Amino acid sequence: MTEVPERTKARCVPCIENDHVRVWRWEFGPGEHTEWHMHEFDYLVVPLTDGTLGVIAPEGDSSFELRAGQPYFRMAGVEHDVVNVGEGRVVFVEVELKSGEGV
Repeated sequence: MTEVPERTKARCVPCIENDHVRVWRWEFGPGEHTEWHMHEFDYLVVPLTDGTLGVIAPEGDSSFELRAGQPYFRMAGVEHDVVNVGEGRVVFVEVELKSGEGV
């Protein structure tokens, strides 16, 4: 696991929480990060800007490109920290999918 230098935390604004979903808006300046966390629920991310994110995880580090309007899906349960490794601001909406019952 890679050591993360001292970083500023990205801005996270809660938008919606109910029995079905938890929705957040994330805004990252260059070098800002989420801090270590693990999702309790499967989740969908909808980028509002293009950008490059780095993912730091126990099984290895990686990076990937975001494209505005091109969502992606991830399963719950992987501990990680997300860092804006690009030069511009990155903004996305994250939707955590709670229990499938009634959805």
